[in-house]
Amino acid sequence: MKKIKINMLSKADSVEGQGVGSAYLEQVGLLKEGASDVFDIVINDKNDADIVHVHSINPNFYFKMKNTKGVSVCYVHFLPHTLDGSIKLPKPIFNIFKKYVIKFYNNADHLVVVNPIFIKDLEKYNIKREKITYIPNYVSKDNFYKKSKKEKDNIRSELGISKDSFVVLGVGQIQTRKGVLDFVSVAKSLPDITFVWCGGFSFGKITDGYDELKQVYENPPSNLKFLGIVPRDKMNDMFNMADLLFMPSYNELFPMAILEAVNIGIPLLLRDLDLYEDILFKKYLSGNNNDEFVLCIKKLSSDLKFYQKYSKLSDEISDYYSKENILKIWIKFYQDILKEKDKNEKVK
Repeated sequence: MKKIKINMLSKADSVEGQGVGSAYLEQVGLLKEGASDVFDIVINDKNDADIVHVHSINPNFYFKMKNTKGVSVCYVHFLPHTLDGSIKLPKPIFNIFKKYVIKFYNNADHLVVVNPIFIKDLEKYNIKREKITYIPNYVSKDNFYKKSKKEKDNIRSELGISKDSFVVLGVGQIQTRKGVLDFVSVAKSLPDITFVWCGGFSFGKITDGYDELKQVYENPPSNLKFLGIVPRDKMNDMFNMADLLFMPSYNELFPMAILEAVNIGIPLLLRDLDLYEDILFKKYLSGNNNDEFVLCIKKLSSDLKFYQKYSKLSDEISDYYSKENILKIWIKFYQDILKEKDKNEKVK
């Protein structure tokens, strides 16, 4: 049986510290490892393919999609309104860029969203529902897994963190929408707890709120460490040395950091956003403001049974997003869209 050739188009991993790049690498790795007998995967290939799957919205990929004789697929990792609080551009330029994003998505034959809540948002931009498919993100348990207590203590020692500390981890680019200022405020309210943030200014000075964020980044409270952009192959260590993943983001789609953290089995504390409900099944702690975040962290750090309950719930999330389950969904999706194309061509 002839393999289906898929040309993966992406520059998402060209800037370190972006979840989009992590999602791209994980998805390609999943298919190469688990479905090499079904698919022939090529990366940024000049030649055409049965399926052209775009992972980042570079202009040259727009024309590649438009001119392909195969089926074009575009991953939706963000929507125009989720860019607010991420980058700061002059309003006219920002508005043009947002229109370009929608034009790019409209150009694809099929869109894949990582969170079902954004299907309705895409429909508001006059994108047809039938071209949108929900497939969740995936993180390999070969790359993100629990380490031993001794290994965890060694990682902490290298970072200058006591093995007895309760460590709260934040992950993501330093941006206003990521809730970095709230993370700092909560750290100030809990001086006896250690806070660590992994991530930096991936977009440099055009980052929204750059000046204020740069100030706190360079002058954090004594119990908070900003580690900057951590290479992805070192992030498993960061999750293992932590006791909790705390993400006070105001806007997300499906953060890769959440899937990475649950593979290690640490609890999740998130802002109370609707988008998490359908993908995390209420197996996490949430808060609406810093006072609620502080109370949650205090309870987790002082009540072992409470901590163990939410650690177990993270394990359950990890089990749901298993390699086998997500791989089956991708294989069926790619095969179905090719069958649909063949059927439409016969009708013509």
